[in-house]
Amino acid sequence: MGILDAINIMVMKRIYLFLSFLFLMFLVSCNEDMKISRYINHIIKIYPDYTDITIPYNIAPLNFSINWKGESCLILDGSNDHFQVKSKDGHFIIPSSKWKDLIKRTSGCKIKLTICIKKGEDWWAYKPFFMEVAKEPIDKYIVYRLIPPGYELWNQMGIYQRNLENYDEIPIYENKLSGNNCINCHSFCMQDPNRMLFHARGVYGGTFLIENGKIERLNTKTSKMISPLVYPSWHPSGKYIAFSVNNTQQSFHINSYNRIEVYDTASDVVVYDVKNHCIISSSLLESDKAYETFPTFSPCGRYLYFCSAHAVDSMPQKYKDVKYSLCKINFDQKNHLFGTHVDTIYNAVKNRKSVSFPRVSPNGKFLVFTLQNYGNFSIWHKDSDLYMLNLINNNIYPLVLANSNDVESYHSWSHNSRWLIFSSRRMDGLYTRLFISYIDSKGMAHKPFLIPQKDAIKYYKDLMFSYNIPEFVTNKEQIKSYDISNIMKNASAR
Repeated sequence: MGILDAINIMVMKRIYLFLSFLFLMFLVSCNEDMKISRYINHIIKIYPDYTDITIPYNIAPLNFSINWKGESCLILDGSNDHFQVKSKDGHFIIPSSKWKDLIKRTSGCKIKLTICIKKGEDWWAYKPFFMEVAKEPIDKYIVYRLIPPGYELWNQMGIYQRNLENYDEIPIYENKLSGNNCINCHSFCMQDPNRMLFHARGVYGGTFLIENGKIERLNTKTSKMISPLVYPSWHPSGKYIAFSVNNTQQSFHINSYNRIEVYDTASDVVVYDVKNHCIISSSLLESDKAYETFPTFSPCGRYLYFCSAHAVDSMPQKYKDVKYSLCKINFDQKNHLFGTHVDTIYNAVKNRKSVSFPRVSPNGKFLVFTLQNYGNFSIWHKDSDLYMLNLINNNIYPLVLANSNDVESYHSWSHNSRWLIFSSRRMDGLYTRLFISYIDSKGMAHKPFLIPQKDAIKYYKDLMFSYNIPEFVTNKEQIKSYDISNIMKNASAR
């Protein structure tokens, strides 16, 4: 690069800083108490980190904080709209009505955010950061389980519903209504809140199937299966639900960065016929020489994806030898039949990695799964990352911007295949928190953002529970907790 080029670059940088300064002066000119005296050429650290993210135009205000106890100001500038948010303690609470107007008008464009702090009588302005507002909305609701850490007694937990357009959270069911039993594995048919199921363990155990307000209690443990049904995936027709049956064990590490080891000593995959109340299976999914688990239907309903590993003797001593491949088998819903062979999509033995939690996008173009060094319970593996399979060209690649140095797992898609929600321990290595990432048309993940709270610092500091199995739903769940409790306690299991 020549001397003239270097001079030109220097001049351009000075022009940029000068124009940025003039822009800030213009924005604050209406406020006589605020006169910018210095422009700082770096971005101030904020919590949560909402810098350079992609957001939907119907998300609740992304309130955040800075490490500053004095006066400060946040300037938000979008398409033909801007406003200011003042703070006296470094916490910015963005007015909901102004935020909604701003992001709706800025759909498909970017919001510019500038933070200013007051030192003495002077206002200092930091380098602005941006939020890109996607054209596609996000599903209004998410449903998740809140549970204590895995090493605690699970005597307090619940399944909750959160409105992403505000901060409202309501319980669908809490286990205090049924003797503090374990409730888990909730699932919805194609993001439809009118078709839901979940399991209960221990007291009042069973699988509870909810369809259009009707609650049915099922006893899914039979003499021919090794366990009750777990890990559900609805067929898009709503007529079938794929499950696995697992003999699951848990061990604790004395000296390992992975504190808990969850593993299977046997597992099979089956499909439940909702109407006829029967189990459909295949010898290809019930081999004693393999562990089959985590089934998931394709949105067209013609394929069933699942994870499969060669069975290993001497468990748990050889738990690191268990590596799961991603597999696929045809499913004929009219004739209640599986295909005659299994396709291996990702070969664990060849790649020396292990797959878990496959989830197909509703548009049928992509499949996200977690990849770790071994095993199938990735929620306790710090090396667990999110990977994408392009179902059009079969390319497999990591979702680099979505991953972190800690656990990523429990992911699900929005109904328009543009948003991926997942749990991560990236914040403190202890509790799983929920993050949302925009997935563009090429199947690339954008930088994820923590689900917003009115006061994120206080909320996440005080929350001693982990998020578990987040699922998008398109509408509000209408079933009442009392009705579930009544069926759980009084109805006989089919």
